[in-house]
This record gives sequence, C-alpha cells and structure tokens, in this order.
Amino acid sequence: MSYYKTLWYKYRYTIREENYLREFPDEAPGISIIAPAFNEEVIIYDSVSSLLNLNYPNFEVIIVNDGSKDKTLDILIQEFELEEVPYYYTYKVYCKPVHRILKSRNPMYNRLRVVDKVNGGTKADAMNAGVNIATYDYFINTDVDCILAEDTLSKIILPVLDSDKPVIAVGATMRMVNSCTIDKGRITRVRPPNRLIPLFQETEYLRSYLVAKMGWSMLNAIPNVSGGFGLFDTQVVISAGGFDSASHAEDMDMTVRMVAFMRENKKPYRIVQCPYSLCWTEGPPNIKVLNRQRTRWGRGMLQFIIDHRKFFFNKDYGRLGFVVMPYILFFEFLAPIIEFTGFLFMVYLLVTNQVNFDTFWMMLLYAYLIGISVSIITVSYDLVLGKLYKNFREYLKLVLFSALEAIIYHPLVVVFTLRGYYQYLTRRNFKWGQMTRQGFSQPKTPNTVNNNV
Repeated sequence: MSYYKTLWYKYRYTIREENYLREFPDEAPGISIIAPAFNEEVIIYDSVSSLLNLNYPNFEVIIVNDGSKDKTLDILIQEFELEEVPYYYTYKVYCKPVHRILKSRNPMYNRLRVVDKVNGGTKADAMNAGVNIATYDYFINTDVDCILAEDTLSKIILPVLDSDKPVIAVGATMRMVNSCTIDKGRITRVRPPNRLIPLFQETEYLRSYLVAKMGWSMLNAIPNVSGGFGLFDTQVVISAGGFDSASHAEDMDMTVRMVAFMRENKKPYRIVQCPYSLCWTEGPPNIKVLNRQRTRWGRGMLQFIIDHRKFFFNKDYGRLGFVVMPYILFFEFLAPIIEFTGFLFMVYLLVTNQVNFDTFWMMLLYAYLIGISVSIITVSYDLVLGKLYKNFREYLKLVLFSALEAIIYHPLVVVFTLRGYYQYLTRRNFKWGQMTRQGFSQPKTPNTVNNNV
C-alpha cells in the first residue's frame, strides 16, 4: 500500500472514531484545558471563547491568572460573569500561593474555572497551579495566545484510545494565527501570514511537526511535546513532580522527566505525535520579538542539557539515554555553534583565497536544494492531511518564501540562539521577555505583555 493511501485510510479511520465519541459521549475521556494568562487583556476574551466552544462532550477550561497587572482578570469576571467560590486548594505540585478560585454564575460557562494566583515568573509555575485543580485524567497544556480547532479534543485523544500501551503525552501540529480571520474565538478563514517573520516560522513549524516529530513518534522517542499545545497524563505529570518552575524550557524538561519516571518505575509508555493542525498561535511579528523568543529558547536549551546531563548514555533510560539526549546535544544544542563557526571559517577561506570554486557552488547548491525539497515534501504532506488554505496560491507562497529562509531567517535564529547560550553562561537570573500582542480581532491597539517569550 502506498504512503498516501495509508494516510487516506488513517484519515477515514480517524473520522469514524470521532463520530463514535460524539454518538457515545460517556465513552469520551475527560480532558482539562489549562491556559496560563499574564497581562493578556488584548486577547483573553477571544481565547477563552475559543476554548469554551470546542466540540467535545467532556472537558473543562482552567484559566490561570498569573498575577496580571492589567485588565485580564477584570475582563474575565465581567464577560464570563465570574464570582469567587469556596474551594479547598490542594498543592499536589509546587506553585506560588493561590488567592482564590472563580466560577461563572451563568450556566453557559459552567465549564470555566479561573485560578487567581501570585505571579510565579514562569509559565511552568502557572501550569502547576492549573494541574492542582484539574479534574480529569488528561490535560491540555496551551497558551492564551492560541486558538484551537473545534475538533481538537476528539482528535488529540484518539492516540490514547488506539494504543495498547499507556500514552502519557500527545503532540499536534501548530501553525501561525497571524493573518487568519477570527470570529468570536473561531477561525473562519485560514491564511498564511502576511509578515515575513511569521511566514518563515509557519514553514519551520510545519517541518518540525509533520516531518521531524512524526518520525520521532514512530520510534517512540519524541524529544519534547510543545509547550504551546500538548496533551498530558495528569497523574504521570504529578508523579514526576510537575513542571519545573525554574526551567526556561519547561516543555522539553517535562517530557523528559515523564519518560524518566516511567523508565525508573519500569512502566510501558508511548509519546505520540498527531499530524493534524489543531492549534494556531500568534508568532513573532518582527525581528525584535523573534530575538526575545529564540534567546529564551537558547537559554532553556543550555539549562536543560546541564540539568539533565545524568541521562546521557545512561543504560537505565533506554532510548532517552542513547537516542533522545544525544540528538538534543549534537543536532539541537551544538548545531548553531557549528554553523556559526563554519561560517566564520568559510569567510576566512574566501579572504585567503583557499576556496575551490569548482566544487564550492555545487556543494552550496546541493545543501540549499535539500532544504527546499524538505519544505516541498512538508507542504505536500499538509495538503494530503487536509487543504486548510483556500487556494494553491497560498501553499505556493509557503514554498517560494522557504527559498529565502536559509538566507534571511535561519541566520537570525542561529545568532539569537547563541545569544541565549551567552546569557545563560554570564548570568543566572532572567526576566521573561515581552511579547507585543497584535490581538485576534482586527483592528486592535497592540498591547505589550509579559508572556514567557
């Protein structure tokens, strides 16, 4: 059977399973959706509306107000008719103190709960506050700058139901919400971003999720389930100690510690990647914000490697020790260092006239065409899964601009990542960068907030 036929049969099977969950809602596992919010007044209403409108029979929405200093909490209280309720809060995993729990007086919003807490400085601390009151066996880790597809929960839970082994986490494809049309928290028209930086990141994300992580999923060796969107086994997360509040790479840190917990307790497990586009996030609109994002990721990467060095080539941790951790070290952490060093060496060879131009251009073109080919394969795969863009011209836009990625976008990513390494090595206390929110409903006045970028 051809690869594309296999995808088609899998697609039909997924539809049948989703229909089964709708026909027999009691069979649908409960899912808690946890979304931290810090100074998100520009987007909080659309985001919460989107989460409450998901098409799934058994879920709850937990918004963690992480000490916002703007009108985030006021908007939540007013728009969703919230009031404080008596609640005995149990700290199953560590987080900063919780002030109160709020629920809606309106039955329309009975799925919504809001945790009002002291600011913990990181998304991880806010996530732990949500995990502590999560009712269900599984929870979604997401951000309030994300819009989820209406069938997100029915698709993300299927790998859990289909597997013979316990599935402790599931990831899915994320895309840029920039330039999409949003109406009352729903995406009514999917478009590729108009701005250059988020357009590059759209292709980068598709390659990461549809090619890289789908491959790792087949090996049961996914390095991380994205902090922007992922399904987690609640009890495993609690047993592993919850999210590390000091981590700047909380998604990778949590994934690895969950695997370590399962290995140490000799329990079978799987981590799965779902190929469907289920989450749209607001990408960096410009180079300044991209710099903040990738610098933080660079700090988190180096912090992660130092904190978890005991796993490297440790036979007790199986694939984690011999596949995942070496891959992260050599292909994620060292790659920017090697690329930058290689560029400097190439400049030196050019200046000293030591380059054999008979083969130089051929090798450069070969490496360049490999990157273009992977982007074309990725876009083709996305078309097979479901045509989200309205016309092929928009897909062609992704392919054409991917030709410029290696020249414009990737060098910036390398430099910003190295800057993150340098920051981590020179100082230990970091402020989480500011993200300029554009908002989902245009036009809106941009608002500068602090949201773990």
